[in-house]
Amino acid sequence: MANSKMEDEVDKEYIQDRYGNTIYITDERWEHIYEEHPDMIGYDRHVLETLRHGKRIQDELNPNKYFYNKSFGDLSDLNNHVVVVVKFGWVTDENDQEIPNNFVLTAYQNFF
Repeated sequence: MANSKMEDEVDKEYIQDRYGNTIYITDERWEHIYEEHPDMIGYDRHVLETLRHGKRIQDELNPNKYFYNKSFGDLSDLNNHVVVVVKFGWVTDENDQEIPNNFVLTAYQNFF
């Protein structure tokens, strides 16, 4: 059983935010970020740092969505922040227990 769980999670990278929440990002989400926001190529460390130490703001229309942001001095163009959008939720495990399912939707650079 442990092997099947590990196989299921092969493409997930787990990060703990400053609030104690575990968040994951998949290879598919990295690909999405690079395709939709090519200025993020080479800024993986910034995305992870934003999740670990950035501030977050709850979406007013979707309370399960949060925008994490953190200032950086080495971004492209005039941008000075990385924004990472995270969806919070729950899934049921094999023991019918609800467990957190918090994952990255996208990430981009912005100027604040």
